[in-house]
Amino acid sequence: MRMPTRRPLHTTLCLCMAAAVFGLGSARADTGKLVLTGGVSSVEGASGGGISPWAVIGTQATEGETGVAAYVSRATTDDYRLNAAGVAVGFRDRLELSLGHQDFDTGVTGILLGLPGLHLRQDIVGAKLRVAGDAILDSDTLMPQIAVGLQYKRLHRSGLDGTLNDLGARRDGLDAYVSATKLFLAQGILVNGTLRATRANQNGLLGHGARLGGADNGYELQPELSVAWLLRRNLAIGFEYRGMPNKLQRAGAAAGLGDGLRADDWKDIFVAWSPSRNVSITAAYVSLGRVVPATTGNRKQSGAYVSAQIAF
Repeated sequence: MRMPTRRPLHTTLCLCMAAAVFGLGSARADTGKLVLTGGVSSVEGASGGGISPWAVIGTQATEGETGVAAYVSRATTDDYRLNAAGVAVGFRDRLELSLGHQDFDTGVTGILLGLPGLHLRQDIVGAKLRVAGDAILDSDTLMPQIAVGLQYKRLHRSGLDGTLNDLGARRDGLDAYVSATKLFLAQGILVNGTLRATRANQNGLLGHGARLGGADNGYELQPELSVAWLLRRNLAIGFEYRGMPNKLQRAGAAAGLGDGLRADDWKDIFVAWSPSRNVSITAAYVSLGRVVPATTGNRKQSGAYVSAQIAF
């Protein structure tokens, strides 16, 4: 029997988004950073690109200020849909705390599993700390801004719980990462590299790790890369790459699925536009590789991504 889906985070997100829209009173950032230099909200809630965190601290807050940002995102591929929403609070351009919620429509996979209408819902709590450098002040040197971060992810209960248990995958897990962001302000180019320790399957939407068939259940280091080019003050284009662990493949083979649970790396090409200093809109072409290819005819999942953020 499918467990009822709990949504305790939704009310919290709505309240936090309202706070972002109406301000944080005297704590709200009133000066702000250069447009787009604080990145946008990723699908996990942390500031950076669409699929990877950067070392920047999100919101418009600078030294001595507290800021807040809220976002909504949607990604649509050949067989799946992902909706995401969340908030982030930045303290003194040093510490960022974020809260994100993802709702993944499994589409044809749910139907073939006998679970039509199956949605996988995940909550993500993140923290990021700037430990060295300043992207703006050090833009004329080789010193990057460096930050370390943690993301705790937990899946809501769903009809897929039994399958994940059989594969030996956990419903919750912790990612740790270090990011280095270098802004070449005169050239209008931003480069970010992130190294993530993770055992999340498809970003955690298919659980964490696997044990069936002796699959490797430990952490792996995965690289992430982002490059953005500021065409003008409020418009940027770029691309991202994010490595993905492939922990379910061996478990899937042991379950008789061959390569049916194989995972591929994620990529995107994006455009970010800021019509005002507090609003940004991001659109991207995304390529997520194969996502549960056993049920999708081995199709690679590509499609469109759009996100809107408001930040103070």
